[in-house]
Amino acid sequence: MSSSPSSDYEPMFTRPGEASVAPRHLIPPQGSLPATARQIVEDETILDGNARLNLATFVSTWMDDDAKQVYTSSFDKNMIDKDEYPQTAAIEDNCWHMLANLWNAPDASGAIGTSTVGSSEACMLGGLAFKRRWQQARRAAGKDTSTPNLVMSSAVQVCWEKFCNYFDVEPRYVPISEEHKTLDGHDLATYVDENTIGVVAIMGVTYTGMYEPVAAIAAALDEIQKDTGLDIPIHVDGASGAMIAPFLQPDLVWDFRLERVHSISTSGHKYGLVYPGLGWVVWREEKWLPEDLVFKVSYLGGEMPTFALNFSRPGAQVLLQYYLFLRLGFEGYRAVQQESQDVAKYLSAGIAGLDAFELWNDGSDIPVFAWRLKDGHTKNWTLYHLQDRLRMRGWLVPAYPMPADLEQITVQRIVVRNGLSMDLAADLLDAITAEVAHLDALTAPMPADHPDSAFHH
Repeated sequence: MSSSPSSDYEPMFTRPGEASVAPRHLIPPQGSLPATARQIVEDETILDGNARLNLATFVSTWMDDDAKQVYTSSFDKNMIDKDEYPQTAAIEDNCWHMLANLWNAPDASGAIGTSTVGSSEACMLGGLAFKRRWQQARRAAGKDTSTPNLVMSSAVQVCWEKFCNYFDVEPRYVPISEEHKTLDGHDLATYVDENTIGVVAIMGVTYTGMYEPVAAIAAALDEIQKDTGLDIPIHVDGASGAMIAPFLQPDLVWDFRLERVHSISTSGHKYGLVYPGLGWVVWREEKWLPEDLVFKVSYLGGEMPTFALNFSRPGAQVLLQYYLFLRLGFEGYRAVQQESQDVAKYLSAGIAGLDAFELWNDGSDIPVFAWRLKDGHTKNWTLYHLQDRLRMRGWLVPAYPMPADLEQITVQRIVVRNGLSMDLAADLLDAITAEVAHLDALTAPMPADHPDSAFHH
């Protein structure tokens, strides 16, 4: 008597699961073979974009094979279990001390910091420290604490909008303009008052990659303090630039060399070169992180301070960061970031050489740049159409409107990360050149409805 073959031996795509539509919203009543489940997952994600060709994201999409081995040997570790994984906790401590020194803290041993899931959480912790410190000072003076505000650029990353929404802080946006392309201290006195908990300065604006001049912002706040007595601190959102400027622009003063800078955050998973998700935040001195925000966790007979919005989270990315600090060293980081900037400037120069475009910036700050169509170049196509044409070739190069007061301007942006080689960049530039030629040859306008922007800052 014959019997039906075991599903172990059936051809892959005739097995239950692959031979039917996988459930979308209900857990299936029966399980499947591991290989079948894996194949379904791989099948359903096969149409995702190639991460290496995603020039919309700042997040790392490449690490070496040794880093992957560090990752796979440690992804079961929970960062919050500091008593169970004391060496991982110690490595976290090592990393933020390294960053405190990299960012020129006057005394790294007197600083305090922590890892986070990403720089968005790090920013929120910096904002919470501002708010709590302001509340304490106001209460001590017998003053009202119900209307805190935070001053920042209109081009700020969305995490700051979330912070203000979630923690009941009024956001005060200083609009950028053609004349003032970043928050640069201009007219700052009209935005700050006694209820201002702090000012956010961005080292690498998400829209364009440009640095905000932290020293100029600090100088403006110094003048405001002279005139009004208001002592307003700065948090530097260095999601990208805090891991670029120390290596490529070491003489640029933006960090703890400015006394008014109380805290700095960065993304380990951006130009820290680690897979997502990892962030860091460091305070110049312990006194700038209110003690009542810090929880004490005991381990090895001692205490480890913790300050976070998340509880359980991966420890593997912290170990990856330490691996990279050891693997690359200062000179290795400098070389990686310099190569990314060289590629960015090569691409921006090539795009500037096309008659259709005008650069907004050229990638001289972080290796990110944006451009727009020249006025009057064409009425037949827009940057959204170029975005769509490039997507058909596999490249994700986002087009999007600028922030409030400049929303009539559409730009396109390229983020150059470790892994976008000069050779790949040449292919991209050839693709842009060819698609612009195709669009310029149109004899009638493209449809007015443009594809959805690939930009999600």
